[in-house]
Amino acid sequence: MPSVKNPNKPSKNRLVAKAARVRKEAQKSSAAGRLSKIEKVDTGRFGARPGLMPTSGPRKPVSAKKQRKLEKKMGYALKRKMEKDGEVEMKDAVVTEKKVEDDKKEEVEMDIS
Repeated sequence: MPSVKNPNKPSKNRLVAKAARVRKEAQKSSAAGRLSKIEKVDTGRFGARPGLMPTSGPRKPVSAKKQRKLEKKMGYALKRKMEKDGEVEMKDAVVTEKKVEDDKKEEVEMDIS
């Protein structure tokens, strides 16, 4: 017979260790818990610093060519959204500007002293 209170549940030490691990993971994942976005592993192994951008991975800078492609995709997505909402851009219509002429002239009052 085991000499513990209830052998069917984790021990108090295991519960404390699990809570510490979860707290540590939450602190790593939250932006407020980090001083910089560079992981400690990267600073030790690869010499990464906050001012340097990585050459690969999700945080690498986007090239000009890729940026143009992304802007095109965003434009197409915006057009699809507008068509879905019912806002259709009329391509055949001629744009005319109405000029409103004011015959009323504003009178300026001047104090002559």
